[in-house]
Amino acid sequence: MINFTTLAVSLAGLSFLLTVIWGGPLLRVLRHFKIGKLIRVEEPGKHMVKMGTPTMGGVMIILPVLLLTVLLNAAALIGFKLIGKSIFIPLITMLAFGILGAMDDWEGIRGKRKGNGMRARTKFLLQWVIAGVVAYSLKIALGGNDLYIPGIQTYVDLGWWYVPIAAFIIVAESNAVNFTDGLDGLAGLISVTILAAYGAIALIQGQNFLAQFSFTLVGALFGFLWFNVHPAQLFMGDTGSLALGAAIAVVALMTGQWAILPLVTIIPVSETLSVVIQVAYFKRTKGRRFFKMAPIHLHFELLGWSETQIVQRFWLISLLAALISVGLAMS
Repeated sequence: MINFTTLAVSLAGLSFLLTVIWGGPLLRVLRHFKIGKLIRVEEPGKHMVKMGTPTMGGVMIILPVLLLTVLLNAAALIGFKLIGKSIFIPLITMLAFGILGAMDDWEGIRGKRKGNGMRARTKFLLQWVIAGVVAYSLKIALGGNDLYIPGIQTYVDLGWWYVPIAAFIIVAESNAVNFTDGLDGLAGLISVTILAAYGAIALIQGQNFLAQFSFTLVGALFGFLWFNVHPAQLFMGDTGSLALGAAIAVVALMTGQWAILPLVTIIPVSETLSVVIQVAYFKRTKGRRFFKMAPIHLHFELLGWSETQIVQRFWLISLLAALISVGLAMS
């Protein structure tokens, strides 16, 4: 009999090794074709040293997860039940948002809108289209329509309202992780913590295949962080951040424990709220700013915190929130 917890952890280790092994060659390819990050003029001056650092590193995360998932599914053909079809929804979601992010990254590096990327309206519309299809698939294929309220052990049947709500969560989480991706290692560490928390919840629920997907992604993220911690040799770009945010949202929806998502993702949520507050305050006061700069990690950087201090402190908050969230999910 397969020990699914051991298998999930083993997949994380294997995914980590695959990512680290092929990370070096990928870096050389990105440098050869000069696929480097462009820094906005308004960003803190210290960020100028990052100019030209290879980006689109989300490919480094997505491909090992895709490879392992496909191989494990192929193993089922010869009698080994190592994977379930249910994880193809978060996998395809991650891939679709990764492709969208890659289009945005490429447009910003080599396209007509160099330095800006895809038009925000176009990207947002495409996010909603993909999220709508995914939400409908969750409703039809997996019967998703419930919201679990932690602490009182109650399920709320949302019926067809589930589809627009789930689509909103996917789009919101995708953009939230995108806002978080601004400092070396920040988005990667936060995403690892969130996915590990939901992977643990999936194991507790007996959703072993979903847990395996989550921990495979955790391992790939650790491999990416090998190259992304300060000073970063590689950035994930929208290729990685949009894909990770969408995958996190779908995993949360599949566990039914998405009422705790704002707590588990406290850092991405805070980053998003800081942008919303900044824009609203700027418009209302005709030019004044609530924060020195948004997203909020840039505000703390301008207050004098070092990049490493911000990343470590944000990660500690995220870790504490994740531990509390897992406790709530078990209550």
